[in-house]
Amino acid sequence: MYLGIDIGGTTIKYGFINDKGQVYNKKSIKTVDDKQQFLDNLQRIIEDSQRQETIEGIGISAPGIIDQDGTMITAGAIKSIYGVRLKQELQKITTLPIVIENDANAAAIAEQWIGHAQGVSNYLCIVLGTGIGGGIICQNELIRGAHGMAGEFGWMVIKDIDDSSDIEAMSLNQRAAVIGGLCYRYNQIKLKSDSTFEPIWDAKEIFAKENDDNDAHILIQNFYEDLSIGILNLISCFDPELVLIGGGISANKVFLERLQSTISKVATRHHSIHYLMDKTIAPIKAAKLMNDAGMVGAVYQIKKMIHIGAAKI
Repeated sequence: MYLGIDIGGTTIKYGFINDKGQVYNKKSIKTVDDKQQFLDNLQRIIEDSQRQETIEGIGISAPGIIDQDGTMITAGAIKSIYGVRLKQELQKITTLPIVIENDANAAAIAEQWIGHAQGVSNYLCIVLGTGIGGGIICQNELIRGAHGMAGEFGWMVIKDIDDSSDIEAMSLNQRAAVIGGLCYRYNQIKLKSDSTFEPIWDAKEIFAKENDDNDAHILIQNFYEDLSIGILNLISCFDPELVLIGGGISANKVFLERLQSTISKVATRHHSIHYLMDKTIAPIKAAKLMNDAGMVGAVYQIKKMIHIGAAKI
């Protein structure tokens, strides 16, 4: 049995995961943005879990850029642990082997274990949420880059650059993410004309307004087109067999159908990509795993590490 921990900006989820990727006895606690309390909470999770089960290893999924030694270069909204050598801190309280993996990378890896990428050697997993993260699998290996930063797809600049402002405003994160893109831009527009407008942070509400609200209509069209441009850029760079879309919105069949349709339309406006559409351009599918993808993927990493180590003995 393994312990899986999924660190999020709001909650830390954890549970036991067996050799088949099944999650048991899942629990959660509130994420506290205070370094010592954060570490104390992780210690309690590990110690309580060890009292309940015999654990072979710990797989941790977390936001941000994570170096190979388990240092949190960034950690999303959890500012207090930026720069913390998290793996080193946890090894002070347990001798169990630990893997700490970026959450989008972990989601990608989970798909290879028990999801829609089983048997696929080269694929991308794009996770849509507050921002846009991703995992790159090439020849069955996760591509992390020199500092663990590979897969930060949301930082790509995809629109015309305005010299008078921060060019990140034209990034995939701020154009095609669900919360940081669609919801944020919709709220900006509404607040300019009505200072009493109550911001909307559930994209479903904006999609529901598409036929009656011209702002919503235009933004949603732009959202699909910008996301399609980003995906085609990634396909051109990595030549995957498959592109998986993760995040809560990917469970919506209408969303996926519209995205696939928009990608096809955008591709007709790019001569070279259009020529390759039925030849090398990867299909787009929804990821299979949802809420537990992070902890399952992180555990798969520790499972492989333990088994490889045992095979060498």
